[in-house]
Amino acid sequence: MLFVVTCSDLCKDNFLTRIEKIAISHPDRIILREKQMTENVYRTFAYHCYSLCKLYNVNFSVNGFVNIAREIRSDLHISFPVLKKYPTLAQEFRTLGVSVHSVEEAREAEKMGVSYIVAGHIFKTDCKKGVPPRGLDFLRDVSDSVNVPVLAIGGITKDKLPSVYENSASGVCVMSHFMECDIDVIQSEIFSFKNV
Repeated sequence: MLFVVTCSDLCKDNFLTRIEKIAISHPDRIILREKQMTENVYRTFAYHCYSLCKLYNVNFSVNGFVNIAREIRSDLHISFPVLKKYPTLAQEFRTLGVSVHSVEEAREAEKMGVSYIVAGHIFKTDCKKGVPPRGLDFLRDVSDSVNVPVLAIGGITKDKLPSVYENSASGVCVMSHFMECDIDVIQSEIFSFKNV
């Protein structure tokens, strides 16, 4: 599985044009992760991105903004602390994903009914400067501890995909590469990521 995670701050061209190019290329999901946006600004982008994903039949998740996900009736991705705060969200959303940073969190999230788990960060990444990566052993431990799909995040590049899959992951979440690569190669890049 390939989930594309957004970060408009990394995008040097038109963000929505890039999202459409990504959606046309059919990753398994797009997660709108825009932590720097206010709720009102995020809402506008969420409506646009969700519309593009529906147009091209791509799964879409709001990240963090529970009320916006309710409003547009999208899927939702949240942090583990938010899941703990709102333990019944899995009953409310068709697809609920959660980010975890320990085996214990993964097991608890599964018991709370999440659809998938994102485990990270696995490799060194500029998004988490100064924070040591948790590594492939952590990924394997999380993946082996639950029965829901586990996706790796953090420093994911194409050359690292074999090692990720060798350590029991069901897929990957990629942000920087698809926000920064030449817009004209997005389709071929998504194809190659999905076919490793």
